[in-house]
Amino acid sequence: MTISFHGAAGCVTGSKHLLTLANGKSILLDCGLFQGMGKETFNLNSQWGFEPSQVSLLILSHAHIDHSGLIPKLVKDGFKGIIYCTPATKDLATILMEDSAKIQQEDARFANKRRQALNLPLLANPLYDVEHAKKAITQFNTIEYNIWQKIDDDITLKFTDAGHILGSACVHLNVTENSTTKQITFSGDVGRYRNIILKQPETFSQANIIIMESTYGDGLHAEAYDAPNALLNFIEDTCIVKQGKLIIPAFSVGRTQEILYAINNLKLQGKIKNIPVYVDSPMSEKATEVLKKYPNYFNDVLKKVYQSDDDPFNFEGLQFIESSQDSKLLNYNPTPCVIISSSGMADAGRVKHHINNSIENSKNTILLAGYCEPKSLGGQLAAGKKEVRIFGQMKQVNATVGKLKSMSAHGDKNDLVTWLHCQNANLIEKIFLVHGEPDVQLKFIDTLNNAGHKYVIIPQLHQSFEV
Repeated sequence: MTISFHGAAGCVTGSKHLLTLANGKSILLDCGLFQGMGKETFNLNSQWGFEPSQVSLLILSHAHIDHSGLIPKLVKDGFKGIIYCTPATKDLATILMEDSAKIQQEDARFANKRRQALNLPLLANPLYDVEHAKKAITQFNTIEYNIWQKIDDDITLKFTDAGHILGSACVHLNVTENSTTKQITFSGDVGRYRNIILKQPETFSQANIIIMESTYGDGLHAEAYDAPNALLNFIEDTCIVKQGKLIIPAFSVGRTQEILYAINNLKLQGKIKNIPVYVDSPMSEKATEVLKKYPNYFNDVLKKVYQSDDDPFNFEGLQFIESSQDSKLLNYNPTPCVIISSSGMADAGRVKHHINNSIENSKNTILLAGYCEPKSLGGQLAAGKKEVRIFGQMKQVNATVGKLKSMSAHGDKNDLVTWLHCQNANLIEKIFLVHGEPDVQLKFIDTLNNAGHKYVIIPQLHQSFEV
């Protein structure tokens, strides 16, 4: 069999890994959007490197858009197979993919409106629309954690909890060829072993081939439990001292809920009073409701919190913004406030408009709360750029740019090594590192070598390997 890598190879986003058996059957692991790749982004998302109609089935590790966001286009381009995932992942992917379609359609309209004003031809088109997203959902089939499920004559599948976001899974495939069975494990995104909301990543049976993420393979996170105090400092400095707005680009699934949980804790402790908090993302409200449907996925700390707080993701002063008109009105409201809005890399969605309207005012703060591709708007701000291009116009970065370093759903270097502790390194034939920047991956190879893992490979985009 062969494994070919058509996304998240030499970069973090665009997860797509294709396993092709000798009998011609092919299994696609994830089908995500490339994000934050600058001018290359649209072309990368338009070119598959394989024929969608020839893919037999798809297995989705979790709902984040860089893992699920091209599924509607895959279906649009001819894929007719079953899509396997956990129940929570299906619920989240339903709202994420439809929201992605709406954002693409809105962004295309906005771009064409600007081009029309400049007497330029209208060129912007979405990759897919809402109907393609709805069609894709009809092909989903769910499997619970820790059940070996036969999905083909030669293939069985099991999900284990990855501890990354609600429903996230590590994917384990037992594939039989020529009377020989091998286990191929795909990490998806590995979570932290002290996640503030979810359970920690689970152990798994011995694998022969491992496809492993490496986003933070070169460093260590601050403790997740430091996040509320760090967030409090930004709120006090921006909203109370400077009387400005705190703009937080945050992924609608996972990060937004963690921020709400942290602010709720601060409210309960009496540390925040009378500061409006807006979640300007209809999808975030839906995702928060999905989260509440799965209390069995919560860790013991959060389960204990529920004994005294019936909704730890809600508090006085919190408002969810639904309409685009109400979103625009926030830009004209001078009241100090916190605005949490997607996308997390600030490259699309409503948060890009909030940053556009706030970035040149020194009273305001843009607080980055997660990983940003270097070429994305969030990545440029994180790098300290003094001037950035937003919607075709150059903007001076007068607002403070902050980073909430302790709040990450991705495991750090130690978490990733811990995830591998259940494996006998001598029985692993190959480890393929994906979902990481090249310099990070090279450092992580040294870490893995020191831990006894000798056969570690960094695949390039569209590269194939016999396994």
